[in-house]
Amino acid sequence: MESHTVDGGGGTELRVDAAGQSEAPTILLVHGYSQSRLCWYEQFDGALADEFRLLAPDLRGHGDSGKPAGSDRYRDPERWAADLRAVIDELATDDPVLVGWSYGGLVVSDYLAVDGTDDVAGVVFVGAITEKGTDAAAEIAGEEFAGMLDDLETRDAEASVDALGRFLDICTAEPVPPREYHLMLGYNARCPPRVREALQARTGSNAATLRELDVPALFVHGSADRVVRPRAARQHADLVPDGEVSVYEGVGHSPFLEDPERFDRELRQFATRVTET
Repeated sequence: MESHTVDGGGGTELRVDAAGQSEAPTILLVHGYSQSRLCWYEQFDGALADEFRLLAPDLRGHGDSGKPAGSDRYRDPERWAADLRAVIDELATDDPVLVGWSYGGLVVSDYLAVDGTDDVAGVVFVGAITEKGTDAAAEIAGEEFAGMLDDLETRDAEASVDALGRFLDICTAEPVPPREYHLMLGYNARCPPRVREALQARTGSNAATLRELDVPALFVHGSADRVVRPRAARQHADLVPDGEVSVYEGVGHSPFLEDPERFDRELRQFATRVTET
């Protein structure tokens, strides 16, 4: 595995891990709210790396990436688009497949809205949102998740860690092993509360972008997701011209961790199809 530093929008440094075949088609994996590139460890350690080039950045404000001051650094779609553009331009081969998990779906949508699809082979949304601060966004937010946002944004360290624990509890349908849980807690804690607050304060819809999407899209969702309501997948798929849905029965918000074998298989099939056309 390689580790790179890329200058994103406004010069914000982004840490990016890369693995797999250097000349193979690229899959760009974009993590969610408060998370980290490290959440994709099953994919980096699995068979996908035998056939594809995998890239996973820490988003701005997360993990080992820069955490610029000022909420405006996290509210502008063009900044998020510039971040992904920098990663693609510097590290991707040809036209990548974009994979956005949870809040990462919003970031991917920002890129599509600003830069279009000329350099994109296909898009995968995993337990994803694509807009914030709208009625549609509120309707698909999980009740438990919405109820803990204030605690996730508190500056009180003890309360913040407690809230992170409750957040991680609803990221999967079943508890993860202790080692994985503590890894998740560690990298989630690296996202400052001020960044979490700014992420949630965003407003804007990407529905028009989805309606005009001219590359294939796959919407993956766990039937037991408590962060983003499962109906979000079908609602999003109904917007796009070429969208399909894959529902994981009994799986929560993290299909790529909870059922990595199926997730990797379906992602491999999708990526192979869209990069060969």
